[in-house]
Amino acid sequence: MSALTPPTDMPTPTTDKITQAAMETIYLCKFRVSMDGEWLCLRELDDISLTPDPEPTHEDSWEDLTDLVEQMRDDAEDPNYLMANERMNLMNMAKLSIKGLIESALNLGRTLDSDYAPLQQFFVVMEHCLKHGLRAKKTFLGQNKSFWGPLELVEKLVPEAAEITASVKDLPGLKTPVGRGRAWLRLALMQKKLSEYMKALINKKELLSEFYEPNALMMEEEGAIIAGLLVGLNVIDANFCMKGEDLDSQVGVIDFSMYLKDGNSSKGSEGDGQITAILDQKNYVEELNRHLNATVNNLQAKVDTLEKSNTKLTEELAVANNRIITLQEEMERVKEESAYILESNRKGPKQDRTADGQALSEARKHLKEETQLRLDVERELELQISMRQEMELAMKMLEKDVCEKQEALVSLRQQLDDLRALKHELAFKLQSSDLGVKQKSELNSRLEEKTNQMAATIKQLEQSEKDLVKQAKTLNSAANKLIPKHH
Repeated sequence: MSALTPPTDMPTPTTDKITQAAMETIYLCKFRVSMDGEWLCLRELDDISLTPDPEPTHEDSWEDLTDLVEQMRDDAEDPNYLMANERMNLMNMAKLSIKGLIESALNLGRTLDSDYAPLQQFFVVMEHCLKHGLRAKKTFLGQNKSFWGPLELVEKLVPEAAEITASVKDLPGLKTPVGRGRAWLRLALMQKKLSEYMKALINKKELLSEFYEPNALMMEEEGAIIAGLLVGLNVIDANFCMKGEDLDSQVGVIDFSMYLKDGNSSKGSEGDGQITAILDQKNYVEELNRHLNATVNNLQAKVDTLEKSNTKLTEELAVANNRIITLQEEMERVKEESAYILESNRKGPKQDRTADGQALSEARKHLKEETQLRLDVERELELQISMRQEMELAMKMLEKDVCEKQEALVSLRQQLDDLRALKHELAFKLQSSDLGVKQKSELNSRLEEKTNQMAATIKQLEQSEKDLVKQAKTLNSAANKLIPKHH
């Protein structure tokens, strides 16, 4: 036996256990971790059979293991194999990211913003996909790798993308090509044309060959698959404000914890999603309630202003009526005086007619002025009356609007109470489920303790059985020795 062969008395895991362990860890073996731009390569288990085989001997198992290690070492040194593995892992990460983003966005049911964690991780994964196999351009500052160059080609292939490219170039806060590329991805997603642009770019491999290596993701069929998967993102709505966002200095690190699913916590996550949706509805109702209260306060202020204006107009109308009555009395008095002067002129001497004529002309002039003043006052009175009628109509419409707003406010408050009751009910169910899980875990720990105790007891019984067997053998040998002596 060679020096590499393990001792025969060491416990060797069976094929079933190895198969189960491989099935449990194959999910993690689909990923690679990027540390400061360098890829940490992990072995894929696609070429390993997971079906139980007949139990091999220890020597054959150890030889197969050494052959597998040597094969992995040879594959790790092959650059084409590493690039293929990187493409496969990036494609799987893109699938998980797009699927998780669509599911979470549909469950959330509202427009996504730049603070949404699954959306941030999607852009990080897309950035890694666009950077894979990117050629380094030499500048006076050194080598530079940027995916902004390929994205600028899209406006030549699809004229609709020229608007996005111009918007990115006009943004004042972007200083690096990486920041412009990140802004371009966000604007394309907002426009719901990201899949169309990526397909148009991937179909022109003769243009991409200037920026990418021949075995890069964008040059192989994995890039076309990712472009097809991006079609599903057209069902979500996103809104980004990039004027104050620092896209140049962001660090693109993939958070793998978002894609490691735990089956035991799926129900809890559904409950959390329902509570989040209810909280969002509650916040919306409260915001709508605040807006309605502000509208009611504004309408009440307008009503108060109209009431003050109405009171002022009423007072002015009363003053105008008093002035009209005074003018009418003065006009009657002037008429009486003119009639008296005419009568006196008929009876008096002719010398006084000249003076009386002058007095009469002055009286007529005064009467004409008073008549004109009266007409002006009547026009102003009619104008004030029409304004008052319009204000009364506006007040009635405002009162009707206030009543409708109050009814809507009562309905929204009722909905808010219902949502609060539903929230309390869900919280109670969540607490009860947590209590049940805790009880089950305690019961499980007790069962494990009892199992361990029973195993210890079984071992003791086996040991005692062995001792009894030894004693029986000893007694049999003693008895066999005594029997010949008697004979």
